[in-house]
Amino acid sequence: MSGRAFLCAVVVLAAAGAVWAEAFTYVDLIGHLTDLERLAVLPADGERCEQWSSYDRASKYDAAADRYVGWDANDDGPGIIRREGDLEVFAEIEGPAVIWRIWSAQDGPGHVKIYLDGGETPAVDLPFKAYFDLSTEPFTRPALVHKVAQGLNNYTPIPFQKSCKIVAEKNWGRYYHFTYTKYPKGTKLPTFSMKLTDAESEALDRANALLTAETPRRRGSRQRQSVTVGAGQKVQVLKLDGAQAITSLFVKPELPEKPGDVDVLRELTIAMYWDGETTPSVWAPLGDFFGTAAGENLYRSFPLGMTEAGYYSRWYMPFGNGAVIEIGNDGDQERRIEFGSRVVPLQRPIEQLGRFHAKWHRDMDLDPKRAIDWTMLKTQGRGRFCGVMLHVWNPRGSWWGEGDEKFFIDGEKFPSTFGTGSEDYFGYAWCDPTLFTNCYHNQTISMNNKGHISVNRWHVSDNVPFTTSFEGAIEKYYLNSRPTLYACTSYWYLDKQGVDHYRPVAVSERKGYWGPIYVFAVKGAIEGEKLKVLRKTGGNLNVQDMTGFGEVWSGEAQLWWTGGRPGDVVELALPVAESGRYKVKMQLTKAVDYGIVKISLDGKNAAGSPFDFFNNGVVATGELDMGTFELSKGDHVIRMEITGANARAVKGYMAGLDYVRLERQ
Repeated sequence: MSGRAFLCAVVVLAAAGAVWAEAFTYVDLIGHLTDLERLAVLPADGERCEQWSSYDRASKYDAAADRYVGWDANDDGPGIIRREGDLEVFAEIEGPAVIWRIWSAQDGPGHVKIYLDGGETPAVDLPFKAYFDLSTEPFTRPALVHKVAQGLNNYTPIPFQKSCKIVAEKNWGRYYHFTYTKYPKGTKLPTFSMKLTDAESEALDRANALLTAETPRRRGSRQRQSVTVGAGQKVQVLKLDGAQAITSLFVKPELPEKPGDVDVLRELTIAMYWDGETTPSVWAPLGDFFGTAAGENLYRSFPLGMTEAGYYSRWYMPFGNGAVIEIGNDGDQERRIEFGSRVVPLQRPIEQLGRFHAKWHRDMDLDPKRAIDWTMLKTQGRGRFCGVMLHVWNPRGSWWGEGDEKFFIDGEKFPSTFGTGSEDYFGYAWCDPTLFTNCYHNQTISMNNKGHISVNRWHVSDNVPFTTSFEGAIEKYYLNSRPTLYACTSYWYLDKQGVDHYRPVAVSERKGYWGPIYVFAVKGAIEGEKLKVLRKTGGNLNVQDMTGFGEVWSGEAQLWWTGGRPGDVVELALPVAESGRYKVKMQLTKAVDYGIVKISLDGKNAAGSPFDFFNNGVVATGELDMGTFELSKGDHVIRMEITGANARAVKGYMAGLDYVRLERQ
């Protein structure tokens, strides 16, 4: 049989919770990295995907009171199970299981050791850095092992039969995820070894090539057409009979120039109906279905992408009695669209397969008991969660995504997956706005975290099985009224008897809720970060984004002086539009590592100078009255000199100038 086939088949009514006695070689497991068809197979009882992470253990569920305690706790770096001498215990897992994903935000020289199946010596014993730096076999395939926007990822499978224990030495780094699938008892798995056979190495090479290929192999008979969808109309672009499976879709819409594409891709919709349904199993705005918003943002991943040639989907979509796909247009102009598909015969009995679902929503199923959790998907039945695209509108800026992902499986009160931060779930780290593309996770638009942000994550080998219910949430720290607004498209498979209660959303809710990006500014302020530098004797001058510290810094930035020492001087040109007598006011910044600074204007000391800018936390000074000055038209000189630091301060000797404001007297 092929690597994807069941090697031991004891099948008892798959749709009702089959018992699968399976045996997998390591080559078979490598095949799961690229097997989208396998995602449609309904899970057996006992198959679960879980995660050990460094989440803040202050978050708990109080069963007696039926309430969540410390649910927004956010010290997510040091969470461990316990200490054993000088070692930190990260994870303890009962087999048979496979670790599919290792992630971190900071890797150090300290060793992380993975003990498998009761072995006295670790199967993996490496500096944590070596898990991610492509230096050590078999962790050398860049599709599987990579750093994106400071996030460290390793998707190399690590299977075991009985048990796994993961421990770390000091200086290992900070933050971790170990995501794994537990298989039903009786499943036979190999025990991972760093020394692969030739066949296993070649299988990893093939997976790496498939996951990075721009045009991977396509299966099935091809259909392609060009259609025009009138304003307010729907067009049936595909109708199939009998039991088959769609293996790929292609769409290329004619779009207006940016930013007009943003509204159009929310006006256009895609809907898919399986087996005579009257309510679609797939419904989303057209652009969102293909994994990104707002507008057309080009990227490539394994199951979905947007390219210059068009948009593609490679999700496997089986059906037992016909399929219909419609394109809708809720705009006021007709749109021309190229549409294509590929279809194959079923390889498994339809009774073993779930139906593909994908739904877009805003703010559905929020639970007041867990007010910080924003629900991505809530469904009932048997199936697999396979991924999400999250679109964030964040016009006021600052980091939007400190929130942890939480997956509740089969009625869990405490989630078996509990993450450490939104960017960590999507494979990157430290709020980094750098765009990246990868087979399993992408940041397709970020606007420096201010405005539109779109990220996605596809669970292929690490899909999340459920037998009665699934709820996936991600913490949302900012309220809608700020505004910080979320929308998402979730992707999953579900048995025919399962409950999908998501319905199409009106176009008035899909577009128009974003507007101009908000920038706080003080009227009449001369921004410090825009002043011309005349002289600097030491340190560095940079523009610092202050949106992460509150909403009181004009222009949401400051001129930041770092690296200076007592005696260092900076001189800045202050422009004056008209001669006259002015009261001069300034707003600066205080922090734990800021110094004492003497400020003067044209050689005359400012009132109250020198200023002690120490504070245990980053705050604005508010407007300081520097005194009244006769100023002629033209440039004048603001002089700042570091004279020392508060005894309680961290001796960084920093300074920050937000703005200067001139009041005519």
